Amino acid sequence: MSNLYDMLGVSKGASDAEIKKAYRQKARTLHPDVNPDKKAQEKFKTLTSAYEILSDKSKRARYDAGEIDEHGNPTPFGRGAYDGGAGFNGFSGGTYRRGNTTYTNINPEDLASMFGSMGGGAGGFNFADLFGMGGRTQAGPYSRGQDVQYQLAIPFNLSITGGETTVRLASGKQVKVKVPAGVVDDAVLRLKGLGEYGGDALIKIQVQKSELFTRDGDNVKLTLPLTLKEAVLGTKVLIPTPSGEISLKIPPYTSGGKVLRIKGKGVSGRGDLLVSVSIILPDRNSPALTEFIEAWKEPTLNPRKF
Repeated sequence: MSNLYDMLGVSKGASDAEIKKAYRQKARTLHPDVNPDKKAQEKFKTLTSAYEILSDKSKRARYDAGEIDEHGNPTPFGRGAYDGGAGFNGFSGGTYRRGNTTYTNINPEDLASMFGSMGGGAGGFNFADLFGMGGRTQAGPYSRGQDVQYQLAIPFNLSITGGETTVRLASGKQVKVKVPAGVVDDAVLRLKGLGEYGGDALIKIQVQKSELFTRDGDNVKLTLPLTLKEAVLGTKVLIPTPSGEISLKIPPYTSGGKVLRIKGKGVSGRGDLLVSVSIILPDRNSPALTEFIEAWKEPTLNPRKF
């Protein structure tokens, strides 16, 4: 006669919690939806049969007293027939024998209640966490496993241009992620089938701040410092964009605060780059500049319209 405690790998004095923990650990690898090997399926049936007896205080006591065997059947020392119609732990499936084999019918909802709420929660065990299942489908008794959430920080420029990056999953596997142009903070990218047992991986995006750029809808803003001479005479300067450097022509007499629009250099395919001019004076006194300004006969104008 097989020893049920040995089947679960626990001592005869194991607590209910220890028995449940041992069953969960072994069931994770032996369940038919996880391990299709026929030997594993037989082990899972034997394991479940052992658990259904040892997890029931009354049946465990009768088993320890030698009144029922490892199948739950009365022994010559028993005090009556085993009640095979009620199932185990009050479950609705029922237990019955056919030949020398004992069968136990367990509804998925009943098995879920053995581990706690199907939805998890504080202190509860989520059956979907064990086998990667969450409910019934037309194709079979269980649906795919749970989705797994990740956070991915991406550079500001990548959020504007779009492109590929990589993310490391909980399994240690690195996978490529396609980031769409214009993605924003807290957007979620779904990777089909890369969660638990066929669930999805949900990648929550965090866009890093840029030292150069800010975003305004589909447009990107950049402040461009110019010297007084560059602003008066005009020039060409190299400026950064999210997709790389470009040459920008500054017209003569460009005032501070003027905004130059560069088409197509905002969010890829949709936005523009808005370059705001800032005129920077020398940080030290320049006698030559002071003398020139003092001698300059400035045209009559009123820049302040207030």
